[in-house]
Amino acid sequence: MIEKFRTLEYKDNKVLLIDQRILPVEFKIYECKDYKDIEFAIREMVVRGAPAIGATAAYGVFLAYKELKNNEESFKKACEFISLARPTAINLKWAVDRMLAFYEKSKHKENCEKLLLNLAKEIQEEDLQSNIQMGKNGLAVVPQNATILTHCNAGALATAGWGTAIGVIKTAFYANKNIFVYADETRPRLQGARLTAWELTQAKIPSKLIPDSAAATLIRDGKIDLVILGADRIAKNGDVCNKLGTFALSVICKHYGVPFYVAAPISTIDFTIPDGSYIPIEERTADEVRFIDGVQIAPLEMDVYNPSFDVTPHGNITAIITEKGIIYPPFKENIAKYKN
Repeated sequence: MIEKFRTLEYKDNKVLLIDQRILPVEFKIYECKDYKDIEFAIREMVVRGAPAIGATAAYGVFLAYKELKNNEESFKKACEFISLARPTAINLKWAVDRMLAFYEKSKHKENCEKLLLNLAKEIQEEDLQSNIQMGKNGLAVVPQNATILTHCNAGALATAGWGTAIGVIKTAFYANKNIFVYADETRPRLQGARLTAWELTQAKIPSKLIPDSAAATLIRDGKIDLVILGADRIAKNGDVCNKLGTFALSVICKHYGVPFYVAAPISTIDFTIPDGSYIPIEERTADEVRFIDGVQIAPLEMDVYNPSFDVTPHGNITAIITEKGIIYPPFKENIAKYKN
């Protein structure tokens, strides 16, 4: 079963994105007519999730070329502009770099514009297919009658379709594994409440939404069989950067012996960094914490620390589910096998 909706689509010379800022109250399409719209959509979280950001950025490079094909310097500055929209998710830079490398090989061809569009479409389709395969691979770690905890959103909305962690969960559900899912609300942007809960209800998967702080109690009380969540960047040694709160969950799971799985495509692995200490952590605005949907919940004078991500050490991770297979410890040696 593939989604009835598409996270992103290129149509009529525009990139169409589901506006994730207003789900689940409204379902609207955000139109990107040029590369500046793409940068805004990534930076302001119209689109979110590392794979989805990467696929969207690929179209951004195409739109930049379409507009600036007669000025290579301006085109490359536009690509850099896109790549800096958000610093943590490696798929953004990966997609821009891949498009630029292809441009260098094709820039003297008359059909360069068409070739770049085709590559952007290919990157999108590759992600969809990798998610589907990831789901199949993940069946091996999901037992019958499992209760699963997930954090943030790693579903179709975070990818080109189907999802990474939620893709594994959906595949298990459609394989009649009789699963049940707890979804963390994921403060402060509430991606779990707004997006994961919406996807789970769309798929009719038995589930409950919980406050982030309830997860520890469920794990302690033996009500969680395994945790599956996504990743924004994975270091060569297996350290995983994901939505803030992932590290805390991993510590609790390790203490109580609950398997802790990460689902992510190989493109999320950053082979240039040895460990998680090299991953830049995005800090977002204080008002994301001071306000919820425009309603003030904290004093404006109160300082705020609002990192979007944290790093989970590889020692807390049971395995990494990818489209190429499941990577088990020792991570450094086994991850190296997937470097091109």
